[in-house]
Amino acid sequence: VVGESWRELWHERLEGSGPWVVEWLRHQRRDAYWRHASVCEDYSALQVPVLASSGWADGYSNAVTRLLENVDVPRKGLIGPWSHKFPHLGEPGPAIGYLQEVVRWWDHWLKGEENGVMDGPMLRSWMQESMPPSTSYEERPGRWVGEPSLPSPRIEPVSHPLFAHRIGHPGETEPEGPGAGEPLTVRSPLSVGQFAGKWASYNAPPDLPYDQREEDGGSLVFDSEPLPERVEILGSPTVELEFTVDRPVAQVAARLSDVAPDGASTRVTYGVLNLTHLAGGDPEPLVPGHRYRAVVRLNGTAQAFPPGHRVRLSLSTSYWPLAWPPPEPVLLSVEPGASTLTLPVRPVGEPDEGISFEEPEAVEPLATRELAAPEQSWQVSRDLVDYRSALDIVKDSGVTRYEEIGLDVGRRAVERYDWVADDFGSVRGRSAWTMRFTRGDWSTRTETDTVLTCDEKQFHVYATLDAYEGEERVFSRNWKVSVDRDLT
Repeated sequence: VVGESWRELWHERLEGSGPWVVEWLRHQRRDAYWRHASVCEDYSALQVPVLASSGWADGYSNAVTRLLENVDVPRKGLIGPWSHKFPHLGEPGPAIGYLQEVVRWWDHWLKGEENGVMDGPMLRSWMQESMPPSTSYEERPGRWVGEPSLPSPRIEPVSHPLFAHRIGHPGETEPEGPGAGEPLTVRSPLSVGQFAGKWASYNAPPDLPYDQREEDGGSLVFDSEPLPERVEILGSPTVELEFTVDRPVAQVAARLSDVAPDGASTRVTYGVLNLTHLAGGDPEPLVPGHRYRAVVRLNGTAQAFPPGHRVRLSLSTSYWPLAWPPPEPVLLSVEPGASTLTLPVRPVGEPDEGISFEEPEAVEPLATRELAAPEQSWQVSRDLVDYRSALDIVKDSGVTRYEEIGLDVGRRAVERYDWVADDFGSVRGRSAWTMRFTRGDWSTRTETDTVLTCDEKQFHVYATLDAYEGEERVFSRNWKVSVDRDLT
């Protein structure tokens, strides 16, 4: 773009910008806004071969398994230990020669080359070994395993009954004794979720979930006995709950963790369900005291649990700020003995096909020079005077010069999620971004600031967008929008 045309394009884009969250809040049900771009509305409409890939630490890994299970075209799936990055840049490692895989796929389906790209298992996935909890990993130890199809004939759903604070053995009946069969209750504080990490991790410290023991303090917890032998799971665990609540709008978050003998708890996977969506269609308010049954599907995973470790299921009624909390605190009462945890168990010792990948390849990165150092921060704070708690996140890439074109690029994102005590109407999320581009005496930057708050009846969005050429502000727009809560 040369001359003045860049300025016209920039202003056109600024005029068309706005806070995405406003549009999302206006569509709190699965209406045409969401359905028009969803493959699941008609899997038969997909008539081309599919190579689907993601990572277990990403937010989109479920899309891979759903495609493999539902489309009726030639298909392959690949899920590594990665976060939201391409597999040849995969973090946590190991990274793989993903670009070579993609070229082989296109050579076969676009050029007709018989290169064996459809040989081997339908799904190749990284079976992760147990690791201590950490907010970032360089590598995830494990191995590649393959499944011939999904659902896989080698994976058995094994159901475990839930008793008073423990996970029972398959087929076990509830033991008799004092308290047997009595409901187990939980009303989680808003602090549950501070160590949940990002929905779509970039493996940027510290956006993976940390030790879950503090989270478990505000949760209803079920532990297995120490495992007598190694257990491997591959797929989506499910939790079937029989329950009552005392409010018309409620949610439940279910977390599955690997608990080491020293007590350290590493989250393996999780799932969140708005309980007003039990009917399968439009949401309906819950009747306090009425007994319901819900199935909570957790995100897919591939995880090994070593002997001596425990499997832990944790249930909470909020998971803030990963999920926006309901309008009021909710007391959830779970019926033990009538509730189960089902794990997708892959037999240990099942021979794995020899799966290997070439070494990662990519073009040589552009020559750059760091002009300002990046900054990463994730701080949890709690004031015991006014009971205000906060999660503060800074992700600043610094300033980088691209030497060949003399362009300096900078990006800084600051997020804050705060609340007071257990006042569900006090939750507040704020995201402020600055993007800047400089070359010689030419300089532009945009600054956005978006705040989301709520009360029992509405969401409130306050947002600003400012654009600068040099120090002159050339564009400015403010938004103040309220949207009614729709059983959320």
